[in-house]
Amino acid sequence: MRDQAEKLREIINDIKSYSKESASLTAAPPAEARVITITSGKGGVGKTNFTVNLAIKLSQMGNRVIIIDADLGLSNVDVIMGKMSKYNLSDVLKNDKEILDILEEGPCGVRFVSGGSGVQDLVKLNKMQLVDLLMKLGKLDYEADIILIDTGAGLSDSVLSFVHASKEVILVTTPEPTSITDAYALIKTISNKDAGKNIKIVVNKVESEIEANHILEKLKAVSERFIGMKLISLGFIMNDSCVPKSVKIQQPFVLNYTKCEATKNITDIANILLDTKGAGMSGSSGLKMFINKLSNIFS
Repeated sequence: MRDQAEKLREIINDIKSYSKESASLTAAPPAEARVITITSGKGGVGKTNFTVNLAIKLSQMGNRVIIIDADLGLSNVDVIMGKMSKYNLSDVLKNDKEILDILEEGPCGVRFVSGGSGVQDLVKLNKMQLVDLLMKLGKLDYEADIILIDTGAGLSDSVLSFVHASKEVILVTTPEPTSITDAYALIKTISNKDAGKNIKIVVNKVESEIEANHILEKLKAVSERFIGMKLISLGFIMNDSCVPKSVKIQQPFVLNYTKCEATKNITDIANILLDTKGAGMSGSSGLKMFINKLSNIFS
Protein backbone atom coordinates (compact mmCIF):
# COMPACT_ATOMS: atom_id res chain seq x y z
CA MET A 1 0.00 0.00 0.00
CA ARG A 2 1.38 3.38 -1.02
CA ASP A 3 2.12 5.77 1.80
CA GLN A 4 0.50 9.19 2.10
CA ALA A 5 3.67 11.03 1.07
CA GLU A 6 3.77 9.20 -2.25
CA LYS A 7 0.08 9.91 -2.87
CA LEU A 8 0.58 13.59 -2.05
CA ARG A 9 3.51 13.83 -4.49
CA GLU A 10 1.32 12.35 -7.22
CA ILE A 11 -1.44 14.89 -6.58
CA ILE A 12 1.00 17.81 -6.59
CA ASN A 13 2.63 16.59 -9.81
CA ASP A 14 -0.80 16.30 -11.40
CA ILE A 15 -1.75 19.90 -10.61
CA LYS A 16 1.68 21.14 -11.77
CA SER A 17 1.30 19.24 -15.04
CA TYR A 18 -2.17 20.69 -15.57
CA SER A 19 -0.91 24.19 -14.80
CA LYS A 20 1.91 23.91 -17.34
CA GLU A 21 -0.45 22.67 -20.04
CA SER A 22 -2.86 25.54 -19.38
CA ALA A 23 -0.08 28.13 -19.29
CA SER A 24 1.37 26.92 -22.60
CA LEU A 25 -1.89 27.84 -24.35
CA THR A 26 -1.60 31.50 -23.34
CA ALA A 27 0.99 34.23 -23.69
CA ALA A 28 1.33 34.44 -19.90
CA PRO A 29 0.46 32.11 -17.00
CA PRO A 30 -3.19 32.50 -15.94
CA ALA A 31 -3.84 34.53 -12.83
CA GLU A 32 -5.62 33.25 -9.76
CA ALA A 33 -9.38 33.65 -9.84
CA ARG A 34 -11.08 36.31 -7.77
CA VAL A 35 -13.15 34.41 -5.19
CA ILE A 36 -16.24 36.14 -3.79
CA THR A 37 -18.55 34.55 -1.22
CA ILE A 38 -22.19 35.68 -1.34
CA THR A 39 -24.28 35.21 1.80
CA SER A 40 -27.17 36.60 3.87
CA GLY A 41 -28.32 36.83 7.47
CA LYS A 42 -31.65 35.13 6.71
CA GLY A 43 -33.31 33.20 3.91
CA GLY A 44 -35.75 34.65 1.41
CA VAL A 45 -33.77 37.78 0.56
CA GLY A 46 -33.06 36.74 -3.05
CA LYS A 47 -29.41 35.83 -2.51
CA THR A 48 -29.17 32.98 -5.03
CA ASN A 49 -31.18 34.86 -7.66
CA PHE A 50 -28.81 37.79 -7.16
CA THR A 51 -25.78 35.49 -7.53
CA VAL A 52 -26.98 33.95 -10.79
CA ASN A 53 -27.91 37.26 -12.42
CA LEU A 54 -24.69 38.93 -11.25
CA ALA A 55 -22.69 36.03 -12.72
CA ILE A 56 -24.40 36.40 -16.08
CA LYS A 57 -23.84 40.16 -16.15
CA LEU A 58 -20.15 39.75 -15.24
CA SER A 59 -19.84 37.18 -18.02
CA GLN A 60 -21.47 39.57 -20.51
CA MET A 61 -18.78 42.07 -19.52
CA GLY A 62 -16.06 39.71 -20.69
CA ASN A 63 -15.24 37.71 -17.57
CA ARG A 64 -15.08 33.92 -17.23
CA VAL A 65 -17.40 33.19 -14.31
CA ILE A 66 -18.03 30.02 -12.29
CA ILE A 67 -20.61 29.65 -9.50
CA ILE A 68 -20.06 27.12 -6.71
CA ASP A 69 -23.40 26.31 -5.09
CA ALA A 70 -22.51 25.84 -1.41
CA ASP A 71 -26.01 26.06 0.06
CA LEU A 72 -26.37 22.83 2.06
CA GLY A 73 -30.11 22.91 2.52
CA LEU A 74 -31.49 24.73 -0.52
CA SER A 75 -29.07 24.15 -3.38
CA ASN A 76 -30.94 25.76 -6.29
CA VAL A 77 -28.59 27.63 -8.61
CA ASP A 78 -29.46 25.10 -11.29
CA VAL A 79 -33.20 25.63 -10.72
CA ILE A 80 -32.96 29.40 -11.27
CA MET A 81 -30.98 28.75 -14.46
CA GLY A 82 -33.52 26.24 -15.67
CA LYS A 83 -30.89 23.48 -15.73
CA MET A 84 -30.64 20.02 -14.21
CA SER A 85 -27.33 19.06 -12.64
CA LYS A 86 -25.99 15.60 -13.47
CA TYR A 87 -23.19 15.68 -10.89
CA ASN A 88 -22.26 17.52 -7.71
CA LEU A 89 -19.27 17.80 -5.38
CA SER A 90 -19.95 14.42 -3.84
CA ASP A 91 -19.04 12.84 -7.18
CA VAL A 92 -15.58 14.40 -6.87
CA LEU A 93 -15.24 13.16 -3.30
CA LYS A 94 -16.68 9.68 -3.71
CA ASN A 95 -16.77 8.72 -7.39
CA ASP A 96 -13.32 9.86 -8.57
CA LYS A 97 -14.73 12.52 -10.88
CA GLU A 98 -12.49 15.43 -11.80
CA ILE A 99 -13.75 18.93 -11.03
CA LEU A 100 -13.98 19.74 -14.74
CA ASP A 101 -16.24 16.71 -15.23
CA ILE A 102 -18.93 18.14 -12.95
CA LEU A 103 -18.95 21.71 -14.31
CA GLU A 104 -22.38 22.46 -15.75
CA GLU A 105 -23.00 24.98 -18.53
CA GLY A 106 -25.37 27.87 -17.84
CA PRO A 107 -26.47 30.94 -19.84
CA CYS A 108 -23.91 33.26 -21.45
CA GLY A 109 -20.99 30.96 -20.75
CA VAL A 110 -21.48 30.97 -16.97
CA ARG A 111 -20.59 27.57 -15.53
CA PHE A 112 -21.54 26.20 -12.14
CA VAL A 113 -20.78 23.43 -9.69
CA SER A 114 -23.73 21.97 -7.85
CA GLY A 115 -22.90 21.46 -4.18
CA GLY A 116 -25.60 19.16 -2.93
CA SER A 117 -24.49 16.68 -0.28
CA GLY A 118 -20.90 17.13 -1.39
CA VAL A 119 -20.49 20.34 0.59
CA GLN A 120 -21.65 18.67 3.79
CA ASP A 121 -19.21 15.82 3.16
CA LEU A 122 -16.33 18.30 3.46
CA VAL A 123 -16.54 18.24 7.24
CA LYS A 124 -15.98 14.46 7.25
CA LEU A 125 -12.78 14.43 5.21
CA ASN A 126 -9.43 13.49 6.67
CA LYS A 127 -6.29 15.55 6.02
CA MET A 128 -5.25 13.54 2.96
CA GLN A 129 -8.69 13.77 1.38
CA LEU A 130 -8.74 17.53 1.97
CA VAL A 131 -5.41 17.91 0.18
CA ASP A 132 -6.74 15.85 -2.71
CA LEU A 133 -9.88 17.98 -2.98
CA LEU A 134 -7.80 21.17 -2.71
CA MET A 135 -5.72 20.16 -5.70
CA LYS A 136 -8.78 19.21 -7.75
CA LEU A 137 -10.71 22.38 -6.98
CA GLY A 138 -7.57 24.45 -7.54
CA LYS A 139 -7.86 23.73 -11.26
CA LEU A 140 -10.82 26.12 -11.39
CA ASP A 141 -8.33 28.98 -10.89
CA TYR A 142 -7.32 28.34 -14.50
CA GLU A 143 -10.91 28.15 -15.71
CA ALA A 144 -12.35 31.39 -14.31
CA ASP A 145 -11.58 35.05 -13.72
CA ILE A 146 -14.26 35.27 -11.02
CA ILE A 147 -15.65 32.49 -8.82
CA LEU A 148 -18.86 33.25 -6.93
CA ILE A 149 -19.63 31.00 -3.94
CA ASP A 150 -23.32 30.99 -3.04
CA THR A 151 -23.66 29.95 0.61
CA GLY A 152 -26.69 29.20 2.72
CA ALA A 153 -28.27 31.84 4.94
CA GLY A 154 -27.85 32.52 8.64
CA LEU A 155 -25.20 31.82 11.26
CA SER A 156 -24.62 28.08 10.80
CA ASP A 157 -21.08 26.70 11.09
CA SER A 158 -21.00 25.87 7.37
CA VAL A 159 -21.99 29.41 6.32
CA LEU A 160 -19.49 31.02 8.70
CA SER A 161 -16.75 28.67 7.51
CA PHE A 162 -17.18 29.80 3.91
CA VAL A 163 -17.34 33.46 4.96
CA HIS A 164 -14.20 33.25 7.11
CA ALA A 165 -12.28 31.43 4.36
CA SER A 166 -13.10 34.11 1.78
CA LYS A 167 -11.22 37.40 1.52
CA GLU A 168 -14.18 39.10 -0.15
CA VAL A 169 -17.83 38.79 0.92
CA ILE A 170 -21.09 40.19 -0.46
CA LEU A 171 -23.88 40.33 2.12
CA VAL A 172 -27.42 40.57 0.72
CA THR A 173 -30.23 42.01 2.82
CA THR A 174 -33.67 43.59 2.31
CA PRO A 175 -35.50 46.54 3.92
CA GLU A 176 -37.41 44.19 6.24
CA PRO A 177 -36.43 44.86 9.89
CA THR A 178 -35.76 41.15 10.53
CA SER A 179 -33.48 40.97 7.51
CA ILE A 180 -31.50 44.02 8.60
CA THR A 181 -31.25 42.71 12.16
CA ASP A 182 -30.02 39.32 10.95
CA ALA A 183 -27.55 40.97 8.56
CA TYR A 184 -26.08 42.95 11.45
CA ALA A 185 -25.93 39.79 13.59
CA LEU A 186 -23.91 38.10 10.84
CA ILE A 187 -21.59 41.10 10.54
CA LYS A 188 -21.08 41.10 14.30
CA THR A 189 -20.32 37.38 14.33
CA ILE A 190 -17.80 37.81 11.51
CA SER A 191 -16.12 40.68 13.37
CA ASN A 192 -15.40 38.44 16.37
CA LYS A 193 -12.93 36.49 14.25
CA ASP A 194 -12.00 38.88 11.44
CA ALA A 195 -12.66 42.58 12.03
CA GLY A 196 -10.84 43.43 8.78
CA LYS A 197 -13.04 41.30 6.53
CA ASN A 198 -13.90 42.88 3.17
CA ILE A 199 -17.72 42.97 3.33
CA LYS A 200 -19.81 44.58 0.61
CA ILE A 201 -23.52 45.22 1.22
CA VAL A 202 -26.36 44.88 -1.32
CA VAL A 203 -29.94 45.82 -0.40
CA ASN A 204 -32.50 43.87 -2.42
CA LYS A 205 -36.22 44.56 -3.01
CA VAL A 206 -36.13 48.28 -2.20
CA GLU A 207 -38.92 50.69 -3.12
CA SER A 208 -36.63 53.63 -3.85
CA GLU A 209 -33.00 54.69 -4.02
CA ILE A 210 -33.60 56.85 -0.93
CA GLU A 211 -34.71 53.81 1.06
CA ALA A 212 -31.68 51.83 -0.13
CA ASN A 213 -29.19 54.55 0.75
CA HIS A 214 -30.75 54.98 4.19
CA ILE A 215 -30.32 51.29 4.97
CA LEU A 216 -26.81 51.13 3.54
CA GLU A 217 -25.62 54.17 5.48
CA LYS A 218 -27.28 53.03 8.71
CA LEU A 219 -25.66 49.57 8.52
CA LYS A 220 -22.27 51.12 7.74
CA ALA A 221 -22.51 53.64 10.60
CA VAL A 222 -23.72 51.14 13.23
CA SER A 223 -21.15 48.52 12.23
CA GLU A 224 -18.24 50.94 12.34
CA ARG A 225 -19.33 52.59 15.60
CA PHE A 226 -20.13 49.51 17.68
CA ILE A 227 -17.99 46.70 16.27
CA GLY A 228 -15.33 48.51 14.27
CA MET A 229 -16.29 46.97 10.92
CA LYS A 230 -15.96 49.18 7.84
CA LEU A 231 -18.52 48.03 5.28
CA ILE A 232 -18.63 48.87 1.58
CA SER A 233 -21.89 49.86 -0.12
CA LEU A 234 -22.13 47.86 -3.34
CA GLY A 235 -25.59 48.97 -4.41
CA PHE A 236 -29.26 48.02 -4.41
CA ILE A 237 -31.91 46.23 -6.47
CA MET A 238 -35.40 47.64 -6.89
CA ASN A 239 -38.50 45.66 -5.94
CA ASP A 240 -39.18 44.84 -9.60
CA SER A 241 -42.12 42.67 -10.73
CA CYS A 242 -39.91 41.25 -13.49
CA VAL A 243 -37.86 39.36 -10.90
CA PRO A 244 -40.54 36.95 -9.58
CA LYS A 245 -41.85 36.50 -13.14
CA SER A 246 -38.40 35.34 -14.23
CA VAL A 247 -38.07 32.98 -11.26
CA LYS A 248 -41.35 31.29 -12.20
CA ILE A 249 -40.21 30.57 -15.75
CA GLN A 250 -36.65 29.73 -14.63
CA GLN A 251 -35.07 32.42 -16.80
CA PRO A 252 -32.62 34.93 -15.22
CA PHE A 253 -34.12 38.41 -15.40
CA VAL A 254 -30.99 40.01 -16.88
CA LEU A 255 -31.67 37.90 -19.97
CA ASN A 256 -35.46 37.86 -19.98
CA TYR A 257 -36.05 41.53 -19.08
CA THR A 258 -33.00 43.39 -20.33
CA LYS A 259 -34.40 46.88 -19.73
CA CYS A 260 -36.11 46.44 -16.37
CA GLU A 261 -34.97 48.32 -13.26
CA ALA A 262 -33.52 45.21 -11.62
CA THR A 263 -31.30 44.53 -14.64
CA LYS A 264 -30.04 48.12 -14.58
CA ASN A 265 -29.26 47.72 -10.87
CA ILE A 266 -27.35 44.47 -11.42
CA THR A 267 -25.36 46.16 -14.19
CA ASP A 268 -24.43 49.00 -11.84
CA ILE A 269 -23.39 46.53 -9.13
CA ALA A 270 -21.27 44.53 -11.59
CA ASN A 271 -19.49 47.70 -12.72
CA ILE A 272 -18.78 48.78 -9.13
CA LEU A 273 -17.56 45.28 -8.27
CA LEU A 274 -15.12 45.27 -11.16
CA ASP A 275 -13.95 48.79 -10.29
CA THR A 276 -13.24 47.74 -6.69
CA LYS A 277 -11.15 44.70 -7.59
CA GLY A 278 -8.66 44.14 -4.81
CA ALA A 279 -9.94 47.03 -2.69
CA GLY A 280 -9.15 46.37 0.95
CA MET A 281 -7.42 43.07 0.16
CA SER A 282 -3.79 42.03 0.35
CA GLY A 283 -1.76 38.88 -0.15
CA SER A 284 -2.47 35.93 -2.44
CA SER A 285 -5.94 34.92 -3.54
CA GLY A 286 -7.52 32.28 -5.71
CA LEU A 287 -9.59 29.20 -5.05
CA LYS A 288 -6.64 27.12 -3.84
CA MET A 289 -6.04 29.60 -1.01
CA PHE A 290 -9.78 29.66 -0.22
CA ILE A 291 -10.05 25.87 -0.01
CA ASN A 292 -6.85 25.71 2.02
CA LYS A 293 -8.34 28.12 4.58
CA LEU A 294 -11.60 26.18 4.52
CA SER A 295 -9.86 22.89 5.17
CA ASN A 296 -7.99 24.42 8.13
CA ILE A 297 -11.29 25.68 9.57
CA PHE A 298 -12.93 22.27 9.17
CA SER A 299 -9.87 20.56 10.64
